[in-house]
Amino acid sequence: MGILLRWLGAFVLLSATFNPTRWNYVHWVRGSWADQMPLAVFLGLLLGVGYMVYIVATLRSIGAFGVVLIAAIFGAGIWVLIDWGVLSLTNPSLNLWLGILVLSLILGIGLSWSILRQRLSGQASVDEIEG
Repeated sequence: MGILLRWLGAFVLLSATFNPTRWNYVHWVRGSWADQMPLAVFLGLLLGVGYMVYIVATLRSIGAFGVVLIAAIFGAGIWVLIDWGVLSLTNPSLNLWLGILVLSLILGIGLSWSILRQRLSGQASVDEIEG
């Protein structure tokens, strides 16, 4: 359940920032920057903290190579679905939602990697302590 919640948090963070609908931070800020500047800055900083937590945890747990590898796996999976005719990339909104889904899965995996590794290997992960 914890892994699912971590992924859901990443999905909400990404889709709240930008999505193909008009219900997102970027669209709202474009339309109300002059009237709501303090609130826009405050919410932008909150989103920034959320991104910092997810990105730092992801890079610490799986590293840049892991991010690229997982992105390549999802990219190849999408390629297979397109090749089989299951998926078409003619709808820009669907493409954007697919991108949000893939990025949220990468961030969710990154944040949950120590749990996944412990379940798969039976070995617990601990932070390194520099002395």
